Amino acid sequence: MTGIQALERLFPAKPGKPKQVEKIEFEYERHGTLSLIANWDVARGKVLTPSIGATRTEQDFYEHIQKTIQTDEKGSWIFIVDQLNTHKSESLVNLVASNCGITTDLGVKGKEGILKSMTSREAFLSDESHRIRFVYIPKHTLGLNQIECWFSILVRRLLKRSSFCSTEDLEQKILNFIDYFNWHFAKPFVWKFEGFKDHD
Repeated sequence: MTGIQALERLFPAKPGKPKQVEKIEFEYERHGTLSLIANWDVARGKVLTPSIGATRTEQDFYEHIQKTIQTDEKGSWIFIVDQLNTHKSESLVNLVASNCGITTDLGVKGKEGILKSMTSREAFLSDESHRIRFVYIPKHTLGLNQIECWFSILVRRLLKRSSFCSTEDLEQKILNFIDYFNWHFAKPFVWKFEGFKDHD
């Protein structure tokens, strides 16, 4: 989730009254933006190992996945991700190979072998025989990734109506919200989508 703005409302909100909602000040001061990389544990309905920073680079994503794997170094991991090029990087291939004990020559990026292209790297990273693998959802289908559903909860319950005096304040409030959500509301999403219906 990129471009999360630390917006500080210039005046306090007016509390709600009977039959009236709280009125939020529309003028604000910008204090910068952050990016959030997080995992949604589908089985337990929890957010895992959130990473918050100023950027969302290949290195940021690599470090996030590394941190996640370290929570259960011998476990099996399936990461559902979109088609972003940082999700098919040389560093991810090296990470998976190292953690899965794969000693095959990986080749050279842009020239040969597994590392040659994004297509060859994707094939390696999505190999079902690996203990750590990635599932790449098709373009324009973000709704299939349940973390996107949780991101909408974060927006509605925290970001939309809050005021943040700095990016540090924003980061701490996001982490506090994640802890609170995991403790009080964690449960798997009930998946109700049954596909598109034909209309006569």
